[in-house]
Amino acid sequence: MSATLMIQGAGSNVGKSMLVAGLARVFARRGLRVRPFKPQNMSNNAAVTDDGGGEIGRAQALQARAAGVATSIHMNPVLLKPESETGAQVIVQGQRLTTARARDYARLKPQLLASVRESFAILRREADLVLVEGAGSPAEINLRAGDIANMGFAQAERVPVVLVGDIDRGGVIAQIVGTQAVIDPQDAALIKGFLINKFRGDPRLFDDGYAAITDRTGWRGFGVLPWFARAHELPAEDALDIAAKRGDGAFRIVVPRLSRIANFDDLDPLALDPALSVEVVAPGRPLPLDADLVIIPGSKSTRGDLAFFREQGWDIDLAAILRRGGRVLGLCGGYQMLGRSIADPEGIEGPAGTSPGLGHLAIDTVMRHDKHVTQVRARHIASDTPVSGYEIHIGESDGPDRARPLFDRDGTPEGAVSADGRAMGSYLHGLFGEDAFRRTFLNRIGAQASGRASDFAYEAQVDAALDALADHLEAHCDCDGLLTIAQAGAAG
Repeated sequence: MSATLMIQGAGSNVGKSMLVAGLARVFARRGLRVRPFKPQNMSNNAAVTDDGGGEIGRAQALQARAAGVATSIHMNPVLLKPESETGAQVIVQGQRLTTARARDYARLKPQLLASVRESFAILRREADLVLVEGAGSPAEINLRAGDIANMGFAQAERVPVVLVGDIDRGGVIAQIVGTQAVIDPQDAALIKGFLINKFRGDPRLFDDGYAAITDRTGWRGFGVLPWFARAHELPAEDALDIAAKRGDGAFRIVVPRLSRIANFDDLDPLALDPALSVEVVAPGRPLPLDADLVIIPGSKSTRGDLAFFREQGWDIDLAAILRRGGRVLGLCGGYQMLGRSIADPEGIEGPAGTSPGLGHLAIDTVMRHDKHVTQVRARHIASDTPVSGYEIHIGESDGPDRARPLFDRDGTPEGAVSADGRAMGSYLHGLFGEDAFRRTFLNRIGAQASGRASDFAYEAQVDAALDALADHLEAHCDCDGLLTIAQAGAAG
């Protein structure tokens, strides 16, 4: 059996996803066949798997990339995509199962655990090491009954656990010692040690705190990890992370932060490009009228976010930007919002009904139960530039502006462009990761005139950041000790 190790957090956002990605690169460079695994993820930032089998959390796609392997639906067998404050779409082994309210989700867990264990067994058969990422924290003991994301899974598969604490937010001793104090002793027995993450300054200053955690828990310490300065070069897992990635370029791209923003990885290559300035505008703030390009991103609740867009007054701002010579690009849900109407007769994304769109594209959208989940190769018609991307959406759009498609997919038109060329829309995600397309598209709408062409290599920069992360872990973490724990768990 393959070795297994589970990285759990003493809280949310402690850096679990990045640590698993870094460790995947560490052990893949040592020649091991590594697979990432997250039993349950909650995210609207999804990826279409390389085999076209369905969708998984984008963090697991990054981890697979770090391990040098193709993505699989089994790397994230349960994906929850929030559609409202109380309900989420439930994706099981890549495919939509249902939409469930939080209180009803517990009834699904026995069925979901079976799928989780099946996927885990498949990965173990093809790997030397499976690195498992938990969700949230095992200290949330109110969620322990029926748990499939943390200790419930670890107990079912007898996977050794390392607990990660985030010292940057303070109280890391209480995070880790307190976790042991509140969880069941049988669960605590599976925790083999701890890691301290995001330390700023001289790690030796935490020697006494490190010793105190060991003394109080009996757990082994595997290291104190300094703050990783290149973290921003890796795809963001949370839309809030993108807001901090504002470049200093003269070409200004503005993105309204929708309440149910989805698949915002479209923004990562733009945010890293030094030739651009990318600003994610928070609710309650106006869209800057000097924007060269407004990008309306995808949404998990398109009509709901369309109403949210209007509540902020962004519809008025957008109209003013277009009058001043700016442009707008709608992606997926943003594309639907730019049209004349969005109809959801069966109430797939919320209450049944029809909403008037923003009216910048002459298209109309009807929501359907069928979900498009696929990898895409296409050609940008205006520049004849090839591009790759993916689709994850429900709904079909049609209307007069579809006669001016943005892309060609093997003879099939995709997307739409307004008569004046200032409004554009497409169902394709991931377009700007292609350096040639990003450079060509932006230069055609004025980026070159504002300063210089976009000339950096995005994919190469991500791989370089993953290598730097692996070097960072090798220098500050007992990676050999972690591997020994993983292998001992398999032997036991």
